[in-house]
Amino acid sequence: MAATVVNSQQPPPDKDHAAITAQPRPATGSRSGASRAAGDRAVADRAVGGRATAAARAAGARGNSTKGDAAKGDVASTGGSGRRSEAARLAVLNAADDLLVEVGFEGLTIEGIAAAAGVAKQTIYRWWKSKVDILFDNLVLDAATGLAWPAETPADPADLRAYIHRFADFLDAAPAGKVLQALLGHAQLDSRTAELLHGGFLDALRARDVEHTRACLGDTSDEHASDEAAVLLDALLAPLYHRALVLRRPLDPAFVDALLDQHLPG
Repeated sequence: MAATVVNSQQPPPDKDHAAITAQPRPATGSRSGASRAAGDRAVADRAVGGRATAAARAAGARGNSTKGDAAKGDVASTGGSGRRSEAARLAVLNAADDLLVEVGFEGLTIEGIAAAAGVAKQTIYRWWKSKVDILFDNLVLDAATGLAWPAETPADPADLRAYIHRFADFLDAAPAGKVLQALLGHAQLDSRTAELLHGGFLDALRARDVEHTRACLGDTSDEHASDEAAVLLDALLAPLYHRALVLRRPLDPAFVDALLDQHLPG
């Protein structure tokens, strides 16, 4: 199915997100050594709302075509075992988040992912232990673009407003946002998923966002300023999570603007 367009223009991943994706995290077996380096380069242009096919990305090109058969064909036709492996890995990642949107977390299976990606189950298990690990890698890769701050060095409340809008768009409409929702839900029942999600992604994301929020408030002098920034960030993000996960209502721009107007100067 076609990916949802969230932001018509996405900035390149900033240096902070490069740090987030490089954070040590529990190994999933999917992104190590040469494969990880190649995968990061190939997925650097995976803007949440207009992703290229696995075939186009493996060739270093950009595109908006439907994934499906093109990805499967690339798995079989790309020359060289390394390139075939990378094409297969990207096809699996794409198939997983597309299927999650279609069938939900409970309906998502390794068999279904393998069929959609055009690979054998053994190929998937060579890189990942479970569907949770596949989804987690998708989240980390897509967030490098989808949750990038609009300015590399935020220094104004307007930068914070823009980031909260981007976060709402990501959580509400992006395929990777659906992945985050699914993993957050599963983490309430599974300790390994909770450890993977928090230790490998959420903790680093929050640390970065607190630092940027403090810069946007114009006070970077002491620990008290950091505490205030953390409280403000929680006050802005918590309603987004509540509305998306509990109320299951859209995070429309009017709601986000009203929320921001309550907490930020005009």
